[in-house]
Amino acid sequence: MAVDPVVKKNWIEIQRQHNVPVNAIGVKIDPKDEKTLNIWKEEGIDEFVKK
Repeated sequence: MAVDPVVKKNWIEIQRQHNVPVNAIGVKIDPKDEKTLNIWKEEGIDEFVKK
C-alpha cells in the first residue's frame, strides 16, 4: 500500500522532529499497532527518526 507522496513528505518532516516512531499527524505509534509500524518501515520513514 503506497502512501500519497504529499503525505509521505509531511510524515518525514514530522518524524524528523521526534525520537520515537510517530504517525503522519505526529502521534506516537503504539508498538502493538503492527499495521502502521509496517507501513512506517515500508515507506522508509524509519530512516528519519531524530537521533
